[in-house]
Amino acid sequence: MARLVAMQPRQASPWASSSSPLLPSSLSEFNGAALSISLQRRRTWQPKGALQVTASSAKKILIMGGTRFIGVFLSRLLVKEGHQVTLFTRGKAPITQQLPGESDQDYEDFKSKILHLKGDRKDFEFVKTSLAAEGFDVIYDINGREAVEVEPILDALPKLEQFIYCSSAGVYLKSDLLPHFETDAVDPKSRHKGKLETESLLDSRGVNWTSIRPVYIYGPLNYNPVEEWFFHRLKAGRPIPVPNSGVQITQLGHVKDLARAFVTVLGNSKASKQVYNISGSKYVTFDGLARACAKAAGFPEPEIVHFNPKEFDFGKKKAFPFRDQHFFASIEKAQRELGWAPEFGLVEGLADSYNLDFGRGTFRKPADFTTDDMILGKSLVLQS
Repeated sequence: MARLVAMQPRQASPWASSSSPLLPSSLSEFNGAALSISLQRRRTWQPKGALQVTASSAKKILIMGGTRFIGVFLSRLLVKEGHQVTLFTRGKAPITQQLPGESDQDYEDFKSKILHLKGDRKDFEFVKTSLAAEGFDVIYDINGREAVEVEPILDALPKLEQFIYCSSAGVYLKSDLLPHFETDAVDPKSRHKGKLETESLLDSRGVNWTSIRPVYIYGPLNYNPVEEWFFHRLKAGRPIPVPNSGVQITQLGHVKDLARAFVTVLGNSKASKQVYNISGSKYVTFDGLARACAKAAGFPEPEIVHFNPKEFDFGKKKAFPFRDQHFFASIEKAQRELGWAPEFGLVEGLADSYNLDFGRGTFRKPADFTTDDMILGKSLVLQS
């Protein structure tokens, strides 16, 4: 059964009271290992143009998720701006983690203020009762996949001021006309159809909602094998296998730019009942991405081996981390209406990811070169 858990902090939060079941977490682990690192770099992450939040404008915010990737950076921005932020998780991962480059003081300040509500979002009755008791102003749903998971949240909070949803650019119908715009046709059979149904639910319920559709996300702590897939091969000095011609065009957006976009729509009347594509400003080919990863991490230009996927049976394994097609979206609407723009160029962003994560020996998945060996061992490959 889901339940509330409170960990005794070193320092009491100004948001916590003796009657509140929500208290700050004191956990300070990074993927299970204690981490306290100071970083000397030309660029450290400090939010630009941070809002000056007064007591009257501070919001009581619940983030569904928030301990793995996007929410780690989003929650810090929201706390810095003076909001009361609670993370709703199952409690299986540490609630806070000190980030490389984050000062001890900044981390302790964040840890003393962040709150935790432990539970399973699929336990709908618990979600209704616990959220109704707390009365949150704003919901950030970072890990929602199905509309049925959102209904109890809306039922519990009839006075909700804003519901901000993390959707996906993967909802768009495959097209010969690119980039994808927010008004493009969507694919009801997409593996992200649950996100489409959630957007429809939010609109039908008449709530003030905003949906963010990222393309591929990258950056420190990324649990999807995006840049990490390339870094493993570069570190091992191995060729980079790329499907077909390698000129397929795709798009990546840095997680810190995405977090800023999520904050930008908060309380923004222009964002009411709107969808925004969020990603980087540049598009890149598969071959270009391999070279960009090498440049960012300080490796020599890689050997690229092109292969025809139809010549192989990889079973359930993925031989390449991206869909084998052109896939990119316009971010013009967010730039025009929200005044948001990505701060990270691709190579700079990949360097940030490498230096703050993989380059320090931390990664989510160990190297697996099984499919690479199949490709490199087969004589029928397309020469780069």
